Amino acid sequence: MKITSAEFVMSNSDVSQCPKDRLPEYVFIGRSNVGKSSLINMLVNHKGLAKTSGRPGKTQLINHFKINNNWFLVDLPGYGYARVSKKDKKTFQKYITEYFLKRKQLVSAFVLVDSRHEPQKIDMEFMEWLGTNGIPFAIVFTKADKLKPGAVTSQVNSYLQHLLDTLWEETPPYFVTSSSKHLGRDELLQYINEINRSITSG
Repeated sequence: MKITSAEFVMSNSDVSQCPKDRLPEYVFIGRSNVGKSSLINMLVNHKGLAKTSGRPGKTQLINHFKINNNWFLVDLPGYGYARVSKKDKKTFQKYITEYFLKRKQLVSAFVLVDSRHEPQKIDMEFMEWLGTNGIPFAIVFTKADKLKPGAVTSQVNSYLQHLLDTLWEETPPYFVTSSSKHLGRDELLQYINEINRSITSG
């Protein structure tokens, strides 16, 4: 898939106010500081589209970006140790949950995990919640450039084995990425393109 246009459409915290277009939506979510904004900017080849920050937890709204005028990339707040009040965290969790349960345009979620780390409880719980609610998702391993190639393969295989041992009978789709090296970009966009094609042909 070639990205010909990527535009910011809106930010809000009310699912009912999300765009009315009947376009497929692909949501990106993960723990704070997982490299989500950098990955989004790399995917759409637009350095400043999603706001990157040295401070984790910068994204605090549902952000819609229209890509090629035929699908939406949705950027959701990170979960984890974002420096916000407990009241704000509860609010985030509420509209994140509402988005996943109520947004009919949602086609697939991409759960971002740092490829350098062992499986985290909060990620496991979130994936289990998605599975329980029948929400399709894929795993995106980020920051692969921070490890040697052999270590990346070992980490990813270990992570996937943990999923098989604890949650799933088979692993969900997964992608290994590096925003700085553009690793995994073509594979991710091809995955989205194939789903979009199956939707239009169906």
